[in-house]
Amino acid sequence: MIVVEDIHKHFGGFRAVDGASLTIEGGSITGLIGPNGAGKTTLFNVIAGVLPPTSGKVTMHGENITGLPPHALFEKGLLRTFQIAHEFSSMTVRENLMMVPGQQAGESLWNTWFARGKIAREELELCDRADDVLKFLTIDHLADEKAGNLSGGQKKLLELGRTMMVEAKIVFLDEVGAGVNRTLLNTIADAIVRLNKERGYTFCVIEHDMDFIARLCDPVIVMAEGHVLAEGTIEEIKNNEQVIEAYLGTGQKNKTVAGAG
Repeated sequence: MIVVEDIHKHFGGFRAVDGASLTIEGGSITGLIGPNGAGKTTLFNVIAGVLPPTSGKVTMHGENITGLPPHALFEKGLLRTFQIAHEFSSMTVRENLMMVPGQQAGESLWNTWFARGKIAREELELCDRADDVLKFLTIDHLADEKAGNLSGGQKKLLELGRTMMVEAKIVFLDEVGAGVNRTLLNTIADAIVRLNKERGYTFCVIEHDMDFIARLCDPVIVMAEGHVLAEGTIEEIKNNEQVIEAYLGTGQKNKTVAGAG
């Protein structure tokens, strides 16, 4: 579980996040939506240790993780993906997965001289694990393809696969559907649901595709102008006047005033 308490992130006089508080329950797939400029990605970056908060507190399972760097959070099982996938383009898809786990035996100069058998066994185990991940994601036919040759949607699946190579507990997905065709988006959605149900992953998803959010997420949290505006089921959010106002500037209140005029 992640608890965000009164987080502020200011850039000079601009308050990108302005007192945001929310809870991401363990075992949930929580959606985070809002108009462009609402502060969603900045809040993601603060939680994930990419940016230090100006003030406020973030806890994970009761432990204060405010301001911890990404590599420290990675070791605790908190991972994030990016709107634009970051793959090692000259390496194969399988190799991209195999290099994710840290503290590998082959990273030690001593082991390269005196523990070659250990390195070989570990690489074999990693190879098998990577192949299992690719099969789970239904992209095992791409195992030997250079990662740079993948489509946008396939790269998003590869990023999801990276989270499966370590003991991820909480995964933040930023615009996982951006630039992805509908067929691959369905494959990604299926993988997220299976990871949640079968492996106990907790997800927090930033996404503009409301059909995708409606299919996956409960609860849905709405941000506007740097703070949390509303929280509830997708149906409650769709019918929330404040949310309609934030997105369109045309809530029922405005319609009533216009009608009276």
